[in-house]
Amino acid sequence: MLLRSKISVLMPVFNCAMYVKEAIDSILNQTYTDFEFLIIDDCSTDATLQICKSYQDERIIIFEKVENTGISNSLNYLLSIAKGRYIGRMDADDICLATRFEKQVAFMEANEDVVLCGSNFSIIGDDGFINLPQFHEDIKISLLSGNCIVHPSVMLRKSTLFKHKLTYDPNMEPAEDYDLWIKLLMIGKLYNIQESLLLYRSHNGQVSRRQSDRQLEIAKLVRFKLLTYMSPNINADQKKIYLKAIDSREKLSFEDFLKFLLLKKIVIVANESEFFNKVSFYNYWTNLESRFIKYYFKSKKSYSMSNLIDYLKVFTNINERLNFKEFFKFTCKSFINYSIK
Repeated sequence: MLLRSKISVLMPVFNCAMYVKEAIDSILNQTYTDFEFLIIDDCSTDATLQICKSYQDERIIIFEKVENTGISNSLNYLLSIAKGRYIGRMDADDICLATRFEKQVAFMEANEDVVLCGSNFSIIGDDGFINLPQFHEDIKISLLSGNCIVHPSVMLRKSTLFKHKLTYDPNMEPAEDYDLWIKLLMIGKLYNIQESLLLYRSHNGQVSRRQSDRQLEIAKLVRFKLLTYMSPNINADQKKIYLKAIDSREKLSFEDFLKFLLLKKIVIVANESEFFNKVSFYNYWTNLESRFIKYYFKSKKSYSMSNLIDYLKVFTNINERLNFKEFFKFTCKSFINYSIK
């Protein structure tokens, strides 16, 4: 067994007998071979553990949990015993391309300021690949809209995690990875290699499918956390408005929208220090604003003079204004109390 490997590959497994062999084989077939492969089973009830144990490769080390406690607990245990300079993540239902580790190690060795290196990915069964933002500043602003770093594609610098005592937060499952990226971007740079180095499997058994509502709620809290890094004095009422504004399932009332516009003004002023790229940050808020403009002024089922008055109230404070044709139609509908029957 290798006493000290360059990479510690962490792979939690749970009831993934259909896919785990392909995942393991893709790690063992890497062109870069200096790694330890730490697999931890979270009390599987199918043949997952037996399949893992069938391998004789000395780089594989298997751990069996006596109680099912979730992925964060599994990953934190593996982090605590990992010997590698780098932490490579892998999921038991995905497939790595053979050159993944080789290319990620080379990049990390050449860029000491990068603390996380992910990559683009392809979805198994689909043509093409998913193109993710490449550079740190682009990733940072994109993280305000959602997770743009694929967990099983990442390689992390272990020294960074240990120096800053960073682990996965079980309270943030099933968006524990998203939460960790937000913490890491305050310490060093994040980067996505612009090549598909992972084949990602989408299926109904995934945690993201089974816990989609909870994942959406946790992800909203993560996005708010990132916003508060730049503007820490956002109050509870403003937090409520922001969480509602970023949820596509929600619709702001006009009173909510007035509060939203005040929050937008506060954070844009706070971003004068350019925590986020100014243009990108401005566009981010414009996009949030445009959703309200669309359903409140453009696509209503009924109109009245009060709608026109509301629009004139916010006109000077919005970026996404109605064009001449839209405003003419909107005004006419408001005057005649138009409604769809």
